[in-house]
Amino acid sequence: MCTGKCSRCIAGILYPLAVTSIICNILLFFPGWDVKYAQNGQLTVQVKYMGGLVGGGLMVLIPALYIHLTGTGGCCANRCGMFLSIAFAALGVAGALYSFIVALLGLIHGPYCRGILLWGTPFEDSKGSYLGHHDQWSKCMEPKNVVEFNVALFSTLLITSSLQLVFCATQMINGLFGCLCGTCRNKEVL
Repeated sequence: MCTGKCSRCIAGILYPLAVTSIICNILLFFPGWDVKYAQNGQLTVQVKYMGGLVGGGLMVLIPALYIHLTGTGGCCANRCGMFLSIAFAALGVAGALYSFIVALLGLIHGPYCRGILLWGTPFEDSKGSYLGHHDQWSKCMEPKNVVEFNVALFSTLLITSSLQLVFCATQMINGLFGCLCGTCRNKEVL
């Protein structure tokens, strides 16, 4: 497979991953499927960091667009374009890492919820051990099922950002080969 086709393939994979990250982060703003928690600021700090929207979303979507252009014929499908795709893929790696770290911290600290009397983060000091102890999840009274909600979405962000990291790093290697060896475009006979 030539480096141009590989770039198109990688971009095609990065598009749905970026959209998934954006959707997951937006959904995290509505625990219990209600807007009142976002309006009252009753969200985990990790949701407010917007790792899925900024990191795994925009910081991966913009490189995916450029990486796609390097795989098509035209002004970007040359050695210089492949060199620039390395820089854009590095931006994607940084975004994926940001999303991964925020999602990991979101899983470790747990959701922001109302316990018996007060709002807080009851699992913050558990270092993520609450994940294996479903009986502790009842500490969160409101929003309803917020632990499951956060675990599902932050886990999805964790998986998505891991895949983004792998594909952006692969594009950095592909871009290096494209820069050194060319993009394998068909040469037309005059």
